[in-house]
Amino acid sequence: MLKNVLVVGGGGREHAIVDALSRSKKVGRIYCAPGNAGIGEQAFNVPIKDTDVNGLLEFAYSHKVDLTVVGPEAALSAGIVDAFRAHGLAIFGHTAAATAIESSKEFAKKLMAKYGIPTASYNAFSEYEEALDYVSGRPFPAVLKYDGLAAGKGVVIAANLEEADAALRSMLLDKTFGQGRVVVEDFLQGPEFSFLCFVNGADVYPMPLSQDHKRAFDGDKGPNTGGMGAYTGLPFITGEDREFALENIMKKAAAAMVSEGLPLSGVLYGGLMKTPDGIKVIEFNARFGDPETEVVLPLLESDIYDIFYGIATGSALDTPKWSSDVTLGVVLASKGYPGAYQKGFKIRGLDNINCQVYHMGTAISTEHPVISTEHPVISTEAEKSQSIVTNGGRVLMLVARGTDLAAARNTVYSEIAKIDCDNLFYRNDIAHYAL
Repeated sequence: MLKNVLVVGGGGREHAIVDALSRSKKVGRIYCAPGNAGIGEQAFNVPIKDTDVNGLLEFAYSHKVDLTVVGPEAALSAGIVDAFRAHGLAIFGHTAAATAIESSKEFAKKLMAKYGIPTASYNAFSEYEEALDYVSGRPFPAVLKYDGLAAGKGVVIAANLEEADAALRSMLLDKTFGQGRVVVEDFLQGPEFSFLCFVNGADVYPMPLSQDHKRAFDGDKGPNTGGMGAYTGLPFITGEDREFALENIMKKAAAAMVSEGLPLSGVLYGGLMKTPDGIKVIEFNARFGDPETEVVLPLLESDIYDIFYGIATGSALDTPKWSSDVTLGVVLASKGYPGAYQKGFKIRGLDNINCQVYHMGTAISTEHPVISTEHPVISTEAEKSQSIVTNGGRVLMLVARGTDLAAARNTVYSEIAKIDCDNLFYRNDIAHYAL
């Protein structure tokens, strides 16, 4: 019998997860809460917020969901995994306590120090004056991180005391991201890369390496964003580099969490840097990265349902198989992002695209909602007859694959030219490190 799967979230990462599940021979109906316009073409969108744990729990029961897959960190921190497991439901993701490896920068730093995982040295502060005094007495640039979830925007690389002061005021006095401490750490130099692994307790199953582009504009200029593009096939990371990162960082972190009584049961994301002194951890995330997921999962050749369900139930896994191809993806974002931006601009030309399109922040434009409160599922047929409009900061991601990066890149940019929307921008130099 085919399985019913619920995916929690509504961005590009979740679209990539839904897309991978749609290729499974074991999956029948896919639900996504809350989903988006593109996801609605492959799954049934459910109008429930990703942090509404009780609402999602009730939906899973009433719709006989066999497996739930959690995308966003906010849902994990809200305790969705704990709640589902307490009710005997299979769910892929970490417990709220284990999510501390992402939700608390200080917890992660202490863990790395205790278990000898290479990272930058640091100090943590809750008082503005103490933090400013410490920063003013150390060399610049300095890295300041809000000790909590900040949707990828809680890190500032301060070039001087003025920038550091502004960041500390924002985080500690204005509480821009909420109540929390600030971690101040040494600035490391070198190319960054992302190492995502499926983790089942102490068992670690690596995915292809990728690199994200955080800055908004070409040449790595402008403010930090949630990510403007990504690619796989990193020529600057050797086989020895990868092996070191796997053995001395990813596997060691998974074993450390088991030792701490906080075993991981989902994805561990290592944001790593190849410094002159070796590979070091910039940060850990407790879930699939975004936009890295969109370039990594298309390369999976194994059935993803087996992986998700095996980890959700604590079962042994076969080693996942991956394609030797490479992928490259470019994000199209609303003008003004990551600052203020407008929504509701029509997107035309999507039917003509000949590569993978993942929707990150889109919606269906209609004056008459197609949601039934009695059966809270949006009709996919109704969605297709409506206009797709922008509904977020990051709106779309186009991903191409090929035997080499140059070919994938040429494909992506030629396909982007087919999209007609008055309020989108994108970077023209994704994978410039490699090319």
